[in-house]
Amino acid sequence: MRRALLSVSDKSGLVELAQGLRRHQVELLSTGGTYRTLSEAGIEVKEISEHTGFPEILDGRVKTLHPKVHGGLLFRRESSAHVDAAREHDIDPIDLVVVNLYPFEQTVARKGVSFEAAIEQIDIGGPSMIRSAAKNHAHVAVLTDPSQYAEFLEELDRHGGKVPDKLLARLAHAAFLRTSRYDHAIEQYLAGHAGEAQEDLPLTMSMTYGQSATLRYGENPHQRAALYIDPDCLYATAVGAEQIHGKELSYNNLLDLDSALSIVREFRDPAAVVIKHNNPCGAAIADSLANAFAKAYEGDPVSAFGSIIGLNRPVDQATAEAMTEPDRFVEAIIAPSFEADAVDVLTTRPTWKKSVRLLQAGDLTANEDQRQKSMRLRPLEGGMLRQSADVGPSGFEQRKLVTETAPSDDQLKDLEFAWTMVKHVRSNAIVLVKDQALVGVGAGQMSRVDSVRIAIEKAGNRAVGSSLGSDAFFPFRDNIDLAAKAGIAAIVQPGGSKRDLDSIQACDEHGIAMLMTGVRHFLH
Repeated sequence: MRRALLSVSDKSGLVELAQGLRRHQVELLSTGGTYRTLSEAGIEVKEISEHTGFPEILDGRVKTLHPKVHGGLLFRRESSAHVDAAREHDIDPIDLVVVNLYPFEQTVARKGVSFEAAIEQIDIGGPSMIRSAAKNHAHVAVLTDPSQYAEFLEELDRHGGKVPDKLLARLAHAAFLRTSRYDHAIEQYLAGHAGEAQEDLPLTMSMTYGQSATLRYGENPHQRAALYIDPDCLYATAVGAEQIHGKELSYNNLLDLDSALSIVREFRDPAAVVIKHNNPCGAAIADSLANAFAKAYEGDPVSAFGSIIGLNRPVDQATAEAMTEPDRFVEAIIAPSFEADAVDVLTTRPTWKKSVRLLQAGDLTANEDQRQKSMRLRPLEGGMLRQSADVGPSGFEQRKLVTETAPSDDQLKDLEFAWTMVKHVRSNAIVLVKDQALVGVGAGQMSRVDSVRIAIEKAGNRAVGSSLGSDAFFPFRDNIDLAAKAGIAAIVQPGGSKRDLDSIQACDEHGIAMLMTGVRHFLH
């Protein structure tokens, strides 16, 4: 390695990298702010204009777009014809490019940024150099992120100034991945600005997710699986949560943790949810987190064995002690954070102390605007579905009383809780709620009346005086008759059936209060 070209926006680790290169007698070329940073650090460096014999022009828009730059990157060292052409045109080889691009993504993420300011952050020379170097990676190394610097210098030291072929190939792959993401961000921004498509439903869709972990297996042991992370997601998620204790997460753990966090973040009061097979089997809000957990766990203690717990407050010692009572087994717990005393309880007292996974997701209210605008993707064989997330106002605020009997204040609270919960249960979904706690769930049935029957069976005697939430309308009054027989006192549902009047009449006959919201909450 004889010559390197450094041109970076992010100056992190730049000086240390340059010093390491100079130890190997590598000549340094640089541009603009990078040149000034290196010069001020006392590092010997040559301006790119001195190397090319051509000045930077057009306010710096043109500085590295020159044959002496791209010829030096692209000529094949093993080709006598390329070597002769380079010698004829006085082109010296450039063996390393260090470029991280203008911060376009960060610029357009700022509120109120002008279109002109965004356009000026579209890097031209940087991606061009990256692509030239990456194409010729058999002979040229390319660094696109400060996180790569330390390993690169270590390999350079270990191999006497040479770069191993495997590292060159890996760096080239990372380079094309970076330019792909960069171009995608620009394309998405310009599509929205040009009004060619709705920003949330673009005409074309491409994704670049980075692999975070290879999982032991998928839903079943014979399936391969890995976890990928959306680098642009800024709000708290199960995927981005920090695991502070326990065994590695499984594919199914991650599905359940995602569902748990989606539910508890709906509530401002202390909330807890118990997830089993991607459905809530218990959930509650209360005056304290420990009480919320206790109420949630009692929703279905049998199903709660081996469950995933979600909480919307930092886990304190009282809550941890409630979770570790005898005969309780928890696979994983996700919460904004864990107090030190709670971690001590969870990792020392129960029999499952070594295996339980503890994940802290951070502030559940941070960057909520991004979450409100987020999209949900679902793969199909040969395609992909995309839709806006079912977040924000649930429709309960526009509810209408359609029966002669009105709900009491306590029933109204239970109905609101039921309406929030039912959108997180697989359809056809029925939930029963009492004292703002889930007491019965009927999920994923082909017939709605079967979901009602299952929810009542799960609730047992607790169905008496409970409130029922249904994610979609009742097609027949048999659902109401079954609910009445179990002692259910109030119902919330979207309405919209041709037989709504039959359901209303049935409620009036049984003295049941019923609200209609006009909003459906299917979760397939």
